[in-house]
Amino acid sequence: MGTGHRRGQLGEDLATRLLQAGGWTILGRNWRDGSREIDIVAAHEGILAFVEVKTRGCTDFGDPLEAITPRKRQEVERAAGAWLRSNGSALRPRSGFPSITFGVVRFDAVAVTLRPGRPPEIVHVEDAWRLDDP
Repeated sequence: MGTGHRRGQLGEDLATRLLQAGGWTILGRNWRDGSREIDIVAAHEGILAFVEVKTRGCTDFGDPLEAITPRKRQEVERAAGAWLRSNGSALRPRSGFPSITFGVVRFDAVAVTLRPGRPPEIVHVEDAWRLDDP
């Protein structure tokens, strides 16, 4: 596993902990639809969020959130559609499981910056983009 992959995994772990500390339930991590991936699928108070996590070791080449390009957003959106088609029945009440109802489905982003000798900087951007964003 390369340095970039390890850094990305650490960023996703930190993002997951941040979300959980905020009361979010993690429904999935690294969910794949072919070559597309959703880093985190999370639920909280009627919100279903598809979360893209970007981790950087510095900001010399820009903020981590700048790496969420229109193409990346489109890939996440398509994967989210596949996740909903695949898991929609799992969200309906079943014996022994509570009902999960979502009034809002949105796309969030988490930026993680890991600088040597400093604590991680983690920023959760709620509703980071919409389907109609260019």
